[in-house]
Amino acid sequence: MHHLMKALQSPPRSGLSTTLSLPQNNAPHQLQKNNSLDALLSDICIGTSAAPYYLPAHQFKSTNSTGETREFNLIDGGVAANNPALVAMSEVTKQIHKGNPDFVPFGVNYKLYERFLVISLGTGTTSEEKYDAKEASEWGALGWLIGPDFSAPLVDIFTQASSDMVGFHLATVFQALESPDNYLRIQDDTLSGTLASVDTATSENLNDLVKVGEKLLKKPVSRVDFGTGKGKPVHPDITNQEALIRVAGVLSRERAERSKVIELKSSSQNGKDAASN
Repeated sequence: MHHLMKALQSPPRSGLSTTLSLPQNNAPHQLQKNNSLDALLSDICIGTSAAPYYLPAHQFKSTNSTGETREFNLIDGGVAANNPALVAMSEVTKQIHKGNPDFVPFGVNYKLYERFLVISLGTGTTSEEKYDAKEASEWGALGWLIGPDFSAPLVDIFTQASSDMVGFHLATVFQALESPDNYLRIQDDTLSGTLASVDTATSENLNDLVKVGEKLLKKPVSRVDFGTGKGKPVHPDITNQEALIRVAGVLSRERAERSKVIELKSSSQNGKDAASN
């Protein structure tokens, strides 16, 4: 099984890249330019999970159709984009401006940016206040790298800040486009203890995370309050589950419309072919 991988280069002296996995339906467009990116899904998963400090970096090789081999040295894509929603929108935008009919079946100028629909699923954040300025003011280089209880303050802060900024940008963009409901962010910010741990993969903890997800579906649709950093209900009477059902309906109607366009284009082309014969 194959999947597209996009590598973003880190500073040359590190010799490592970060991985960002992209939706599989984008793969053909990228692979037309560089089929060495057609890597095994197993390598993608290991590479994009290789969070510094927690898991080892991953090295593998990929061979393209001409027999040329490319070597990858990867760490977690979250180092570059902990919340990859903006990356996904950028990829779609590129295809739109190239006039790719798979992304803009109704033409480039057909209410372009109103047609974005983003579902952003977070992996959860802790409800605990980990650090404070008084404590951090006494840290040296080692303290920033290895904090209390063997935490990683610098990694935590960078990844959380990266994710928060993406959420801020997307919320602002969709608000400006007068389509805030086209951006659905689902995130649990109440995790604590082992539930908030990055590397506790016991059966008990994984089952508990499933329960957290099930409860999250019943909670109202929320957006981050950037004054507090916590989720704030914006539609108290609409749950995340109901919002997802609404989005599924939108996608279903979109698929039906696209199918009609494809059928019309196919019929038109068949008519032209028949006339030319």
